[in-house]
Amino acid sequence: MSKRSLTISTTLSLGLALTLFACDKTKDESVNADDTTPAKQTEAETSDKPAFADLDSVLAGAHRGDNAARDSQRHPKETLEFFGVEPSMTVVELSAGGGWYTEILGPYLRDQGKLIVTHWPTTHERYGSSAQKFADKVNSAPEIYGDVTIAIAPLSADDAFEPAPEGSVDVVLTFRNSHGWYNNGQTQQIYGAAFKALKPGGIFGVVQHRAAEGADPEQTSKQGYLPESVVIATAQEAGFELVEKSEINANPKDTKDHPSGVWTLPPSLSGPEKGVEQSEEELAKHNAIGESDRMTLKFKKPG
Repeated sequence: MSKRSLTISTTLSLGLALTLFACDKTKDESVNADDTTPAKQTEAETSDKPAFADLDSVLAGAHRGDNAARDSQRHPKETLEFFGVEPSMTVVELSAGGGWYTEILGPYLRDQGKLIVTHWPTTHERYGSSAQKFADKVNSAPEIYGDVTIAIAPLSADDAFEPAPEGSVDVVLTFRNSHGWYNNGQTQQIYGAAFKALKPGGIFGVVQHRAAEGADPEQTSKQGYLPESVVIATAQEAGFELVEKSEINANPKDTKDHPSGVWTLPPSLSGPEKGVEQSEEELAKHNAIGESDRMTLKFKKPG
């Protein structure tokens, strides 16, 4: 039978070089001698492919392991429903990190849709090992994730960045990344690329650690937080219209004044300084607070 394979390719789009780890659902599948395998054997071979009938079945999937424990604080079902993500859509997940949301989006879009994620190049001095670990995770389980394209994230604000062809995407999502882009002067670069990739009427969903309104973003961004008005203004500057806000991921217990910024809280639980772990008392305090207070913003590309 035909089997999909995840390969790494380099794509030139609109004159800009962008390396992709690509598996495109629209490309012809490879042909081999197994194509003559009787249907009964084909069904047997594919019996190990988990069935993901809906978002609930994805969230209950064994592939998520310990990551499912964070659902009570990250509210993935409510968040993805708020952004209007459907299994037949083409979705971009920006800066996927360890793949917490990829574990949900990949299976959810596996059979009918398409998932594109952006990540650091595997050669990156600081984050290359993380990028390689993520690629290995996706590549090793196509029965879970389907055909995922990994597009290389820009290393600086001067780099060309096109996560997907212009006007080809239904939804672009970012989870807890905007403070880093702000620190690196890349917010408009990333938001602008999201705008360009979306179809007219497409949705840009932003979840971000929320600073107190009126706080200086130059300071709070270094602690992992941004004022909501700053994020909204940045998205509007890129051309987006604000559709709706949600308090799905709000946490009023978060005082936003932690010694190691947002990373003091779960799941990082970083110590007050490098090499120093939190005391039992500090761990109890910060676990009781839970994960950060987060804005959840739904934007639309006009059209």
